[in-house]
Amino acid sequence: MTGSGEAEADPLRVWVARPLPAGARSAARLAALGHVPLLAPVLAVAPGDAPPPPGPFDGLLLTSANAAGPLAAASLAGAAPVYCVGARTAAAARAAGLGPVLREAGGDAAALAALVASDLSPGARLLHAAGRERKPEPAATLAAAGYRVAAWTAYAARPLPVLPEAVGDALRDGCLDAALHYSRRSAEVALGLAAAAGHGAALARLVHACLSADVAAPLVAAGVPSHVVAARPEEDALLDALFCGRRGMSVVRPVSRTGGQRC
Repeated sequence: MTGSGEAEADPLRVWVARPLPAGARSAARLAALGHVPLLAPVLAVAPGDAPPPPGPFDGLLLTSANAAGPLAAASLAGAAPVYCVGARTAAAARAAGLGPVLREAGGDAAALAALVASDLSPGARLLHAAGRERKPEPAATLAAAGYRVAAWTAYAARPLPVLPEAVGDALRDGCLDAALHYSRRSAEVALGLAAAAGHGAALARLVHACLSADVAAPLVAAGVPSHVVAARPEEDALLDALFCGRRGMSVVRPVSRTGGQRC
């Protein structure tokens, strides 16, 4: 099946560890497809404490939808064009009143840097609104090309102190088939919390669907044997990976609870 197709006869039971509110949307998609989501985020997202650096800016960089609301609350809406990684982040920017959202990048930091370079000249001043735990890109590439990039911690995603009880119970009782991972940090925290709770082996037995190879890196480092990576960093491709879709994906065959194959 694909991310937009009908559910399998034997529905998958899937842990959605993605933070709210995006995690709720992902869980609703799974339920609409006839699967059984367990929505239990391992990160709690809250606005950052510090105000943004003073403007004006020639462009605003968004690498997460979580930064859109804080950026709008900082009275930067409408002040500069917004360059976004992916359609979901662009939609959040528009909903928050930011803009104009002129174009959308292709889903990763390299595409975002190329997009900015195609629209603005070196020397332009940019504000990168991101989380406290952020990657060096696209700021590093843009700075090396002559752009002046200021970073602002628009939000912080804080890990939970312990594994959510519902997840621990499901892992102990063998009531999960798979897990969805949307960020590297979320995957790292999920692995750490499960191990600390004594459920690391049970978590490793699940099929893990990851939004990108970078997201999958903690699973690879931990030796988790069953993980798949979306062909594109988009939720449709992520669901296709999990459900053995063929839209540009390699066929993936998750193992069922009885040892057979689901797809």
